[in-house]
Amino acid sequence: MPAIGSIAPAFTLSASDLSDLTSASLAGKRVVLNIFPSIDTPTCAASVRKFNAQAAALDNVVVICISADLPFALGRFCGAEGIDNVKVGSTFRSSFGDDYGVRFVTGPLAKLLSRSVVVLDTDGKVLHTEQVAETADEPDYSAALAVL
Repeated sequence: MPAIGSIAPAFTLSASDLSDLTSASLAGKRVVLNIFPSIDTPTCAASVRKFNAQAAALDNVVVICISADLPFALGRFCGAEGIDNVKVGSTFRSSFGDDYGVRFVTGPLAKLLSRSVVVLDTDGKVLHTEQVAETADEPDYSAALAVL
């Protein structure tokens, strides 16, 4: 994962409408990267709901929920759940998982992303990282949001 204090790697993800969602488009915003294996699991869905609820109260913060799911699935979930305080980004045509060191390389989840959180300041500097020990565990939301 990117080191705290370093500038986060640039990225291009696919938004729910298949447009590019780039790190450059987030310049000047504080960013929470909520990274997970698939929106179709209970813990991943819970993290999207939790960050959606908490992001609404924060100034100049954008939460990007990132997985290898297709953009359509991410958009469908957010639409069905009434989630509108986060953006979604699919890695299906991106090197994000490798660039951020969060891609599973072996096992049944190979090529999916491990549950992680990266928080960036307005200049793209890494303020906080967490990669959960067990994929079924939720991240420490309080720690991630406290640095903002």
